[in-house]
Order: sequence, then structure tokens, then C-alpha cells
Amino acid sequence: MRDLRRQALESGKTVSRKAQSRISSRASSATNSRATSRNPSRHASDDDEENMSDSTNWSVNSLDEMLSPELPDDVAGTWKQGLADRIEEIIDRKRSSVQGRESTLNVYVYYLMSHYCGEEIENKASELFPALLKSVKMESSEKETCLALRAIALTLITNPSETAYDGLYQPLKRAYTDSEFHSVKATAIHTLSAAAVYGGASDSATEDAMDDLLEIIESDGTSVAADDSGEVVTAACQAWGFLATFVDDLEDKTEPAADVFVEQLDSSDTTVQVAAGENIALLYEKSYTPREANDEPASDGDDDDESATIESHFVKRYEVYRQKHQLQHTLSQLATESSKRIAKKDRKTLHVNFADILNTIEHPALGPRYSMARDPDGRMYGSRMTIRVHKAGIMRIDKWWKLHRLQALKRLLGGGFVHHYQDNEVVFDSLPIMIQADNDD
Repeated sequence: MRDLRRQALESGKTVSRKAQSRISSRASSATNSRATSRNPSRHASDDDEENMSDSTNWSVNSLDEMLSPELPDDVAGTWKQGLADRIEEIIDRKRSSVQGRESTLNVYVYYLMSHYCGEEIENKASELFPALLKSVKMESSEKETCLALRAIALTLITNPSETAYDGLYQPLKRAYTDSEFHSVKATAIHTLSAAAVYGGASDSATEDAMDDLLEIIESDGTSVAADDSGEVVTAACQAWGFLATFVDDLEDKTEPAADVFVEQLDSSDTTVQVAAGENIALLYEKSYTPREANDEPASDGDDDDESATIESHFVKRYEVYRQKHQLQHTLSQLATESSKRIAKKDRKTLHVNFADILNTIEHPALGPRYSMARDPDGRMYGSRMTIRVHKAGIMRIDKWWKLHRLQALKRLLGGGFVHHYQDNEVVFDSLPIMIQADNDD
């Protein structure tokens, strides 16, 4: 097993005028009533991780619920043959039924989530993608399409490609633009972000995808015929944030993006609000970079204040949002939301996450769950968000970019995240975080 102790380099809402215009132009062609972000249906989340952020929302419209509980016996040595059989069934679609393809994809997704199958699919990807895209294009059933989309993402994260994105982009975009199912749209959006990262998208292609996602968010889903769909808007926010962690310089995109995300803070869908807020926190974090030799020296601070010491090592490079005081007021209201119209669980989610987000707006060098409270020895608790990795130790999530990537990987890999983190180099390199042993905690 890889040495987990190594430390790698860290690398009702107010609608905009543009969105109002777009909504008006599309109103006459609107068809089915949509599940709206102002009156959203609630979706179950994956199992909570101990000490994990309440903001870790596994969206994709209960995609995991589509995985059948009647999965194959995972006996050592037999799963490889089972996977090989499923691969051949996916590739050879002759005389297959919708139900048969659903079952096959279900097991394929299960195997790729629960095992690192790099060697097993290495020479099959070129045949798998056309077959999986056929299921996406035909959209014979909601379940088959969602599973095929997830299979594409899992195939790429298991067997990354430098060229696959160019062939996947248009079919995935058609899926989230034209599908009649919001679950398919949301899954396709997440798959697109995974394809960009693990399928060889160029920097310009990644930024183009981010622009497309921002349009979905700004239009409240209307630009992809998902009017006010909290599920689709949340997926677009989350995918945008994931892609943003791989863009070195966000200065040119920051101001328009911040405007869009601030608007979404008025959504009545808690998942939309949190996803937008986390992107705002990420924008502030990325606007500060390490102090360089030619920067002015830091002002003298309290040597005993750990947070001030951390902040002194960073320099603000540009403005994120011009009306910062107004933003702080909005975030403060969300962090103390008390309306009885909002479910108690959602109020708690807002309180926990927006207290965090507000803290980062005020102290951009400090990541999520940074506590300025002091322990009995007088030391600040500091970053307190962790996730346990079996008995190897704990992973400390002390930056927003780490949280965004962790959440994206968890949405994709589910309960198989730890297996991939330990065995799949591309997952480990996506989340270069020092692992600390329990006795170091």
C-alpha cells in the first residue's frame, strides 16, 4: 500500500436582468412543471463521515439509490471475472434489454467504486466509451442513462486519458441540455467536470466548461430547460467549484462568478445556497497567494495569534466582490437563520456552513472549520475538519480547494473513496493532503 504519510504539494431568489431576459424568452416553450429551488424536494445524502462538514452534500438526485442492493458477492478473486463479464456485456449490446443493461451497468459501477480496477479496464476503455455513450444518447430509461453517465466518470478516474474529453464533451453537453430528466442533467454535469479533469481537457476547454456552468447557474437552470431546478443548479455550482480548483489564476473569472453566486444565496434551496457559498469562499481563498520576496512586508501582528501568523504569509492580489460589507451581512444572516419556514435540519446546515464561509470572507487565508477558540493550554484549535482514513490516520481539510475536491470525489466514488485514495494514484494526486497518525492528532 502507498505510504499515506507522504505530503504532496498543495496545489424566491433575486434573478439577474440577464436571467430575467432569458426566462422571458423561454417561458412560452416551457413544458412540464419543474421541481423548483423555491419549493424543492429534499433528497437523501450519503452517509455522513465523522467530523465531516455538513456541507458535504452528495447531490445527483439520489443516484446512489439507483444502485441495487442486490449486488454480487464480493468474494476475493471472483470480482475480476465478474467485472470482465460485465464489460463484455456493455460492449456487446446485441439482444440486450433496458432492464438487462441497467443490471449490467449497476454491477459495473459497483465494481469500479469498490475496487481499483486500473489493470482490468486499461485496454477496454476505447470500446467502453462508445457503448456507454450510446446508452446516454438513447436515454431508454432514467436509470440506465444515469448509470451510464456515472460509469463514464468512473472509467476515467480509474483509467485517465489525455484525449477522451474531446470526444465526450458534446454528448455530455447534449445530455444535460436535452434530457427530460433533471437527474440525468445533474449527473451529466458532474460527469462533464470529471471528464475535464481526468479526460485531458485543455485549460481553455476547462474554462469554457466553467462558463457554460455559470450560465446554467445564472439562469436558474433555464438555459438547459431545467427552470428553477435546485438539483441542476446545485450540480452546476458544485461542478464549477471542482473545476475552479484546477485553474491557477481565476482573477478574470472572479467578478462575474461572484455576482452569480451571491445571487444564489437568496435561493430557498439549502443545497444551492451552500454550494454557492462554498464557491464564494473558494474565490476569496484563491484571491490570496503566498507572500513573495518582492511583496511589501507584513504588518506587525500578535505573535501569539496563530491566525494572524497564517494570514501574514499571504497577500491579497485582487478584489473578489465590490460590495463586501453587504455580502458579509448576507452571510451573517444565513449563519443565524431562525425562520420557522425552514426545516430545522436545513437551518443547522446553514448555520454551520455559513459561519465557516463568513469566517473565510473575513480571514481568506483560513480554511473551513477554522476555530479561533483556544484549548486548555491556550493554543488555538485551528482547522478542525477531518476525515478518518481507516486506521492509517486522519485527513485534515484545512483549505476550501481540498473540500471541493474531496466532495467531488466522494460524489463519484461513494463508499469506495478510501480504497481509491489508497490504491488509485490519480485520486491521491487530486487530493494531496498529509495524513497524520492518530497519535499525532
